[in-house]
Amino acid sequence: MPETITEAFVNQYQNTMRILCQQSDSRLEGTTIPPVKMEGEYLYWERLGATEAVELPGRHSDTPNIEPDHSRRRSTAQPYVWATLLDRVDAARMLVDPKGPYQQVAKNAMNRRKDRVILAALGGNAFGGHAGATTVALPAAQHIAAGGVGMTIGKLLNAKQLLDEAEAPQEGRVFVHTSEDLIDLLGTTEVTSADYNTVRALVSGQVDTFLGFKFIQTELIYLENASTAAAWFSYAYVKGAVGYGNIEEITVRLTERADKNYSWQPYVSMDMGATRVEDALVVEIAAV
Repeated sequence: MPETITEAFVNQYQNTMRILCQQSDSRLEGTTIPPVKMEGEYLYWERLGATEAVELPGRHSDTPNIEPDHSRRRSTAQPYVWATLLDRVDAARMLVDPKGPYQQVAKNAMNRRKDRVILAALGGNAFGGHAGATTVALPAAQHIAAGGVGMTIGKLLNAKQLLDEAEAPQEGRVFVHTSEDLIDLLGTTEVTSADYNTVRALVSGQVDTFLGFKFIQTELIYLENASTAAAWFSYAYVKGAVGYGNIEEITVRLTERADKNYSWQPYVSMDMGATRVEDALVVEIAAV
C-alpha cells in the first residue's frame, strides 16, 4: 500500500515547561505584625489594654495604683510540606527537566498557604488566657451580615465606622476581597459618580485604595469559605491585627532517594502559625 504525505508529519515539542496561572506570592504576609521567628510550638502575643486617668483628690493624697490591663493571645506553629518523586527512568525520557518547575509550583503553594493561614486567623477562633487555652471568637459586633446582597459601598462604610469607633489607626488599613466583590461594587445603586469612577479604577488596576483601605485581591477567600455555600467573607482590618510567626520559613530541597532507585525528590516545607491579636481591628464582611 503506498504511503501518504501524512507519514512525513512530525511533532514539535518545547524544551521548557509552562507553569499555568496561579497565585504565586503571599499577598497578606505584609499585612500582619512583622513576622517573628518562633523558638517553639507556641508563640504568645502580649497585649496591654486602655486604662483611665483619675482625678487627684487633693494635696498630699495617696498615689493611686491603677492596674494595667494585661492579656495575651497564642499562635500555634503548624508544619506544612510538599513533595513528589521524579523517577530517573521517566526523567531520562523527557525533553523537559521538570525539577525546577516542580519546586516553583511547590513554593507557590506554600505562599498561598501563608495567606490561607492568615485568612483563617482573621475570622477564626483565637486563643487567649495565660496558657492560651481560652477560645475567643470574633465578636458579633465585628461582623457585617450579607443582607441578601453582594459587596456594597454601604458595607465598606460600615466597616470603616467600626474601625473608627474603635480608635483604630488610619494608617495600614486593608480590605482583602475577591474579584467578584469589585464587580459587585461597580453595580451598587448607592455609588456616587465619584465612587463609581474610583471603583472602576480599582477594577482596572489604576488605583489600589478606596475609603482609606488598600485593596488586596485573592481568590483564596473562596477556599477558606468552601463549607459555606451561601456566602463568603472578606475582611477589612488594620495592619497588625494578626500576629504571624514561623519556626521555619519556606525551605526548598532537591535530593536523590536511594530507597527509590535514586529518584529525584523535590521537597518544600515550612512551619508557621498566626492568630488574631486584636479583635477590634478586624471586620468580617459577608457577601453572597
